[in-house]
Amino acid sequence: MKISPAKENILKRVRNALSQSVQLPFPNSEGNSSVFKTENEGLELKFAEEFARLQGKFVFCTSKAELIDNLRALTENKEWQNVVCQTPSLLKTLRWEELPFLNKGNMHEADAAITDCELLVARTGTVVLSAAQASGRALPIYAPVHIIIAYTHQLVFDLKDAFNRLKDKYGNDLPSVVSFATGPSRTADIEKTLVVGVHGPKEVYVFLVDVGF
Repeated sequence: MKISPAKENILKRVRNALSQSVQLPFPNSEGNSSVFKTENEGLELKFAEEFARLQGKFVFCTSKAELIDNLRALTENKEWQNVVCQTPSLLKTLRWEELPFLNKGNMHEADAAITDCELLVARTGTVVLSAAQASGRALPIYAPVHIIIAYTHQLVFDLKDAFNRLKDKYGNDLPSVVSFATGPSRTADIEKTLVVGVHGPKEVYVFLVDVGF
């Protein structure tokens, strides 16, 4: 097929452009540097602000007792009867006698689910979850309400920091799935109307505990 002179001219320009090395538009964004200013202080406040902006519910706890009190108050207010938790470390922390609503049925009957997490990303208000957690892959997205219990030492500033922490923790044996949950599930596919809770929980709570126990 004969190519017109105009098309041949365009193709020549494309070939010439591809043969030349192209300088990256943002060279400082490559490698170990970051285009975002790293903040080492106030990560709790930054995460709380960004998480709330995404319609997440944030609760700061200074002790184990305060965590249990806040969980009990939330459950009573919502009138939940069955809150499922499959994480042994959390079940050891949460006293059964003080939280009688724990595991009163199976996952399919749950009013809410309690899980831990891998990390919290302050800059985007993101919760990092993985298949390596005891809660597995299904529970965090199956229950209508997801409650995450995290600690201040799990806070990082940016996604790059989260990836580095995961590599340090797991090495070459990374979990089969790592997910980044940024607020409750949402979609605007239907008539460009934002709907919350279509592909996952309608509400997401983060209880951030200031002290480890």
